[in-house]
Formats: sequence, C-alpha cells, structure tokens
Amino acid sequence: MKKTCLALLTAALLSACDKDAPQSSAAPAAEPGVISPAPELMSQLKLAGVKREPIAETLRVAGRIDFDEHRLARIGATITGRVTDIDAWLGQEVRKGTVLARLNSSELSTQQLAYLKARAELELNKRNAERAKALFQADVISAAENQRRESEYQISQAETRAAADQLRLLGVSPAAIEKLGKQGAIDSVTTVMATMNGVVVERRLSQGQVVQPADTLFVVADLSRLWAVAQVPEQQVGLVKTGQSVSIEVPALGNERLVGKLIFVGQTIDPETRTVLVRTELDNRDGRLKPAMLASMLIEAKPQERLVIPASAVVRENGEDHVFVATGPQQFRLQKLKLAPEQGGRRAVLSGLNGDEQIVIDGAFHLNNERNRKEMEGA
Repeated sequence: MKKTCLALLTAALLSACDKDAPQSSAAPAAEPGVISPAPELMSQLKLAGVKREPIAETLRVAGRIDFDEHRLARIGATITGRVTDIDAWLGQEVRKGTVLARLNSSELSTQQLAYLKARAELELNKRNAERAKALFQADVISAAENQRRESEYQISQAETRAAADQLRLLGVSPAAIEKLGKQGAIDSVTTVMATMNGVVVERRLSQGQVVQPADTLFVVADLSRLWAVAQVPEQQVGLVKTGQSVSIEVPALGNERLVGKLIFVGQTIDPETRTVLVRTELDNRDGRLKPAMLASMLIEAKPQERLVIPASAVVRENGEDHVFVATGPQQFRLQKLKLAPEQGGRRAVLSGLNGDEQIVIDGAFHLNNERNRKEMEGA
C-alpha cells in the first residue's frame, strides 16, 4: 500500500513539472514594428543620419484664370435713351471708337435745343454790345447802358460755354457741337462706342430697352494678358510675398505648367474663407487661356532650414508615411511621421523625428516586407 501511494505521488510531481516546463522556457514576444533582419538582408541596407537642409516649401492652392482688370472696359451710355440698333455681339473683336449700339434720346434733343438758344442769344447780345459801344463813343448813350449791354454779352458767352460742356458730357464731340451750331440740325440719336481695343465679352442690352448712364451695356476685354488668381489660407500667408516665382497648372491644357511671378498679395483676410487673394500675370497672345478656367497655383516659398530625408527612405503603411529607425545593432523600429510633399527626391519632416536618428535610406521596402512576413508567421 505504501509503495502504491509513493508511485502515485511521484507521478503527480512529474506531471506538474511537465506542465511548468514550457512556460518557463517560452521566448518573450517581440515589440510590434521592431525587426532584426537576417545578415543577408542587413548587408543590403544603407543607413544615414537625418539632415537639416534649406528647403523651399511649395504651396498648392486652387485658383482660376481671370480678366486683367487693367485691360477691361465696362462701357455704358452717357445719356438716358432707348436702344434702336445693336452693332456689336459677343465675341466680336472691336477697335477703340467702334460703334457698339445706337440710342434715341429726348434728353439729347432738349440739350441740343438749349445750346442753339444759348448760341442765338450770344449772337444777338454780341451785336447789341458792339452797337452800344459805338453809340457810347458817339456820346449817344450813357456809360451805364454800355456796361449793361457788355454784361449781357459776357453772360451769353458763359451760358453758351455751359451748354456746350453739357453736350460734351452727353458724349457729343466738339466737331459735332460746332456742326450743330452752324447747321442748327437737331439729332436725337447718340452712339455707344468702344473705349479700347479688345473683344466683346459681355452684352447687357436688347432692342427697345431704355438704358440709364449708370448701366453697363458692354464689357470689352483685351485678352492678350490675363490674371491667375488664388486664395492662400491664412495659416500660410507668411510664406508668400510679391515677386515670388509661381507655376500655374491648368487642367484644360493637360496640366501644362505656366511660369510667372506674384504681382499682388492681398493686405486683408477674407472673413468668410479666412484666405488672402494672390495674383499673377500670364501672357495669352496665343489665346489658349480663357477667363474662368480652373487652375492650380504652385507657390515656391522662401527656403527654410528643415529636417529632410530622402524619398527612398519612406515606407507607406496603412495610408501613412513611415521610416525605419535604428534602435540598436542590427535592430530597427518602424516609425510613423508626417512629411511634406516630395521636392527633388527629398521630403521635409513635419513631425515624428528629432534629427539625431539613424534611418534606413536604401532597402527600406525589403525590410518592411520582411517585417510583415515575420509578423504573419508570429500570428
């Protein structure tokens, strides 16, 4: 009986030792993202320290092609009238002085009549003043009478000049005013003329419409030079200034890059969009650019000292940028970081590195494949 109990006790102890043995000999779990590559892979890796270099950040902002406001004319009537003829249409090229439309104006007729009356009164008072001067010299009339006739003549001169000035304000040329004074023929038709060479890009009138001097009837633009405008976010305003080099990408032209310089940076912030307007000028003598085309403006900011890594060191994992940082002899950790867009094979570090690390700059792709393989085997 004693031998049987001793055998059972011995068997129980051996069983307990067998259960504990695997637990005490198990290897510790590897830290996620850390890998110790095999010697053959290690020989393919190239390491380097993180550098600080001057790098110019390129801002990409949405914009559009727009008219050059210095080469744009909004043309209206100089007088109230009714449209009788329209001589220019959208897209038509016009020269300065080209008749765009004709109006019939009763106000013009009234002013022409006022001028003729003032001119007739001037002629009458001129003759009266000359006759009074002769009578005064003959001692027929008094000095007071002579002075009265001279004053009436001077007043008529002023009234005639005022009536002529009023006609000029209504768009009547000096030659037409002189012709009116000689012939006395009143013409109630006035013209709307182009004030510059260009293309009619807007027409805002129709036959029979009554228009006012404040109305814009035509917009004529010189399209040989255009603007590219964009809105820079408030946080990046400090990176842009007048004279900086910019590139314009126009999707309608196959994203062909057009080069220019900033000619204007706004002085105020748009309170609704929190952006600042910037503008550059583009040559358009070939006519390829059209106002209102969408465009992207790439603004090269002033170079600043930044942490920079080679683009070859970057590993994309789960939609984010990473690099392998050396943590010991033949040991690397996958480090997440934020990077600026690539420029000339380099990427500026926005966050994730402090500058004293050694990173894998060549072979990172193969190292990451090995890491993923080992993690899958471990799982």
